[in-house]
Amino acid sequence: MTELAYTEPKPKTIAGAKSDWELVIGMEVHAQVSSNSKLFSGASTAFGAEPNTNVSLVDAAMPGMLPVINDFCVEQAVRTGLGIKAGINLYSRFDRKNYFYPDLPQGYQISQLYHPIVGEGEVLVDMEPGIARKVRIERIHLEQDAGKSVHDMDPEMSFVDLNRTGVALMEIVSRPDIRGPEEAAEYVRKLRQILRYLGTCDGNMQEGSLRADVNVSVCAPGAYEKYRETGDFGHLGTRCEIKNMNSMRFIQQAIDFEARRQIAILEDGGSVDQETRLYDPNKGETRSMRSKEEAHDYRYFPCPDLLPLQLEQAWVDAIRDGLPELPDEKKARLVTDYGITEYDASVLCARRAHADFYEEVASGRDGKQAANWVINELFGRLNKQGLEIEETPVSAAQLGTIIDLIGKGDISGKIAKDLFEIVWSEGGDPAEIVEARGMKQVTDTGAIDAAVAQVIADNPDKAEQAREKPSMAGWFVGQVMKATGGKANPKAVNEAVRRKLGL
Repeated sequence: MTELAYTEPKPKTIAGAKSDWELVIGMEVHAQVSSNSKLFSGASTAFGAEPNTNVSLVDAAMPGMLPVINDFCVEQAVRTGLGIKAGINLYSRFDRKNYFYPDLPQGYQISQLYHPIVGEGEVLVDMEPGIARKVRIERIHLEQDAGKSVHDMDPEMSFVDLNRTGVALMEIVSRPDIRGPEEAAEYVRKLRQILRYLGTCDGNMQEGSLRADVNVSVCAPGAYEKYRETGDFGHLGTRCEIKNMNSMRFIQQAIDFEARRQIAILEDGGSVDQETRLYDPNKGETRSMRSKEEAHDYRYFPCPDLLPLQLEQAWVDAIRDGLPELPDEKKARLVTDYGITEYDASVLCARRAHADFYEEVASGRDGKQAANWVINELFGRLNKQGLEIEETPVSAAQLGTIIDLIGKGDISGKIAKDLFEIVWSEGGDPAEIVEARGMKQVTDTGAIDAAVAQVIADNPDKAEQAREKPSMAGWFVGQVMKATGGKANPKAVNEAVRRKLGL
């Protein structure tokens, strides 16, 4: 397997009033499992349904109703674990997490604490070409989501929507390996990319399919390295958790504010209290939500309604064999197979559909030229129009034909861009459009020589200046291209101009 070499970025340093400080960040990402039904019931998971319509008797915690595990959600969790190179625990178990949930009727959450389904893995977070941070994953466990409390519909009452109650979540817990706000956002972005490649979560943060709890602490320079050497968390500062972040921009803003808040407290001689906080994007600040509970506060105990999960290694191996090519491997292969830059490969691999489209265009053609057309022309136009790759009016076959016409010398790069616009707006076979509209490039040297001679004859003064200052030859090239409607072969025009001017 081809891998790209990388070096780790330097940690983010914040200058305090008295000394420099470094950030240490760990994240708990809640990813909604892509499944048509919930974790323990057959109720729908469709987004946007009328309140309290996707609710089964199990979700409503009616007496006598027992949870039944959704096998597909288990498979999706295993697929995710394999996708981040994690160990899969053949034995895992569900626990009850007792806590007051106003929007979870049973009064406890079914989760996995002591025996999660996925063990240790890793995610490579790309910062720029050749610069990446390897973030260790501690675990992934399955749990059910709670519902939604609505407080702004009535001045005296709160309402509850139970549609999300029981929806399957994967909680992906990282080690405190992230060292800055930008890295935190890129970590979530990379994790979302992997989940989308695997098809285990759609990653839609606006709909709540992906949410992050961010643990932030600050420490003196060098303290993190001591933690990595010893595994002793005592070298790190007291952490505060910022709950339910659903925006890359807000994640960065919240971390930056929280780090500076903690630094101010420490430099004043105070101590940071471990607590859960919320980020207010309107004020650009975090505020206290509650003191941080430990595991014993939740009174965890094995869920008596569910047997432990016992997986077979052959079943796990079959899932592994069916995994798609993942972003890091695909990026490395595109660089090797098509001779493109690591940056271009990163852009093309942002989504699996983007990479597939590019490979169809680049097949049998110059990889760099194909990348330029896909990234600059196609992606640029899609972004401008607010369209996804699945909605493109220019197919891979049509774009490939445009590149072929350039390669054969039938059209110039400028004509190709005009042709792209026609295909985008009207469709059709690019080769037939070129023939029907007389867009073919003029390659007849006799016609080009005649056009060059005419421009020189019309501008004798400039011709003399060009002979004294050869850089002015470009002016003549431009005039000939204008005279031929942009159809003349630019290389042939340039050669003819220099020859006739005696340069």
